[in-house]
Amino acid sequence: MPHGSSVVQEAAADPLPPWRPLLRAARQREGSRSPQGRWLQLATVAADGSPRVRTLVFRGWAGPAQLDLLTDARSAKAGELAIQPEVELCWLLPRAGTQFRLRGRVVVLDAALEQRERLRHWRALSPAARALWDWPPPGAPLDAEGGFAAARSDADPLPVSFLLLRIGISQVERLDLNGHPHRRHRWLARTGWLEEALNP
Repeated sequence: MPHGSSVVQEAAADPLPPWRPLLRAARQREGSRSPQGRWLQLATVAADGSPRVRTLVFRGWAGPAQLDLLTDARSAKAGELAIQPEVELCWLLPRAGTQFRLRGRVVVLDAALEQRERLRHWRALSPAARALWDWPPPGAPLDAEGGFAAARSDADPLPVSFLLLRIGISQVERLDLNGHPHRRHRWLARTGWLEEALNP
């Protein structure tokens, strides 16, 4: 369990924060075939205090201000998040001329909900995408004989290394790069998502 995280049950049926429709519109302008609409960067802190950043795939909303990502539990980021669950996500949508930065932390789910949600995400993956969790541990020295599976069938069990990262968002900044000057706004959960205009 990540240090300092709180256990949550099902997401409450709260209204959407005002930044959600803006993000949805920017993703729609990006186009359904553009990977940028689904790719975002996750920034974490390593055990030695140095920064780390990776690109992950957005897997959907779990609540008004919670989103889901998937990763390998054997990866370095999993260990980093267990120590320091605070993260920042950067979502650059170039066709829309917009960047979103979302701060938050990994949310710890109760065991039953976590298992249901992991299974739901697992079933949504293609056989080829599922195969990634059969590959040798990420970041380990390459073994030419290690074997990299190409697909995994529906009948295969859910691997232990299949890790769901649910991120609870506490702050969002949007930078609109269209026009002069650029426009920047911020929303904080603690203020009820009131919009604040900032210098770009």
